[in-house]
Amino acid sequence: MKGGKLTSRDSFWGYVFIAVPMLIFLAFTVYPVFSAVITSFQDYKPLGSEFAGLENYINTFKNDLFYKAFKNTIVFSVTSVPISILVSFMIAIMILPFRKKIQSMYKGIFYLPTVASGVALAFVWKWIFDSMPDGLLNSVLGVFGVEAQNWLGSKKTAMLSLVIMSVASGLGQSIIIYMAAILNVDPSYYEAADVDGARLWDKLRYILWPLVKPTTVFLAITGVINGFQAFQNAYLMTGGGPDNETTMVGLLIFNRAFKYFEYGEACAQAILLAIVIAVFTIIQFKVNSNDVEY
Repeated sequence: MKGGKLTSRDSFWGYVFIAVPMLIFLAFTVYPVFSAVITSFQDYKPLGSEFAGLENYINTFKNDLFYKAFKNTIVFSVTSVPISILVSFMIAIMILPFRKKIQSMYKGIFYLPTVASGVALAFVWKWIFDSMPDGLLNSVLGVFGVEAQNWLGSKKTAMLSLVIMSVASGLGQSIIIYMAAILNVDPSYYEAADVDGARLWDKLRYILWPLVKPTTVFLAITGVINGFQAFQNAYLMTGGGPDNETTMVGLLIFNRAFKYFEYGEACAQAILLAIVIAVFTIIQFKVNSNDVEY
């Protein structure tokens, strides 16, 4: 750089540094997406695929399990996301009054499941939900006279168990984001509220909650996207049972591709899932972002 102006050499290396992540993005994101779209119109075979037109999409729409999986996915998302947001917000508020070292300790504790192995977490939660009377959750409930439940093997409790696991294991990131947003609120708002004699509930409802709405919208959108893509918990905890009550679209796609080797149909289902996620995301932006400034 000479005289505050970029030289051709600087421009060259700038393009080089931009090109590296761009090539990675094209190779590992754009290309797989286009490949999945093409495969969804084919009767895929490793040694020569045949064009199948809309057959894979037609078979998908004729499959009753596809609709059940979508229903399960929606139930899982609309249940776990609001609970996770509300609990994270409440915990963030309760942590804030502590000293910074104590805050860091709590943030580390809540964030630990996020960095832990998903397989290890699944085994821990399977022990918690063990149907035997000496399972952790059944042991605790037994103290209050509640009979032992088959949490993962019953249609009534299997989805509830996955929701509990998802909420409890995914609070860390939301808590940290909420704490950052809350700390960014101008203290003068609280001072003015104190002068007017506002109670704690009034401050939370009329000051804090509206001011952290951009954060809430962000967490809601990313939470729904992650909920619609849920796979690991159902695969490791229940395998989609009992009677497909916890089979979600991600698990359905996995089974079609790697259990039944119907790659074309699996890609068609993945494309449909991507479209539904995009529609839900747009709707959330339209509904929740009218009075939000970023």
